[in-house]
Amino acid sequence: MAMSANPDRPEESRSQEIQPEESRYEEEERLACGRLLSEVWDAWDAGRTADDPHLTACPHCSAALAELTGLGDAVRRTCAEEPGVPEAAAAAVTARVMDLVRLELRPGRPLPLGEPEEDHWIVEAAAARLLRAAVDALPGVGAGSCRIAPLDPADPTGPVHVRVEVVASLDRSLPDLADAVRARIAEVADQDIGIRLGAADVLVVDILDDEEEDDQEADDEDGDEYGRHGTGGAA
Repeated sequence: MAMSANPDRPEESRSQEIQPEESRYEEEERLACGRLLSEVWDAWDAGRTADDPHLTACPHCSAALAELTGLGDAVRRTCAEEPGVPEAAAAAVTARVMDLVRLELRPGRPLPLGEPEEDHWIVEAAAARLLRAAVDALPGVGAGSCRIAPLDPADPTGPVHVRVEVVASLDRSLPDLADAVRARIAEVADQDIGIRLGAADVLVVDILDDEEEDDQEADDEDGDEYGRHGTGGAA
């Protein structure tokens, strides 16, 4: 005969308590139509919304996309109205705001810390924030969007794949700059966060001109807490 520590509790409550962490995580992100909010946002990021009949017809997905695109448009308009804000800087600000929205509303998938047998995790948005700060501390580089996912979708406890967008100066060749960004990501992922990096892709989305680079260096000197103090522990 099966026994329960609290037999007065409804069976539904007990089943929810023992539900796997990954299932609870996914349920929190599902729209009323059954689609994961992360899937809808990823399709929008990749420009694939028109290729999916469900996304174009579903009122729930359409509403989620309208809120997302509306926020992005509002941020871009605000940046455009500010005098002296370079286009590349405005694009980087927009990317960061949207990542902050993801942090508040969609913390992201849990990522494994340490070895596979260890049960320690960090949410994607928190790890991405640390990696963006690390990349930002490099000279002549500004970090934008940063996405982290399992390298093998079938193995959520394995190494991760990082994709980061940057704006960069032409003080050195772009391949050298990309190598420096990858090396920094690998260092911080291993030493500061504790995630196992399987691959890192660096996408240069814009080039900083001399004026924009001077503005970035001034910002780094005024408020680069990462560069002065490091990331600290993330676990």
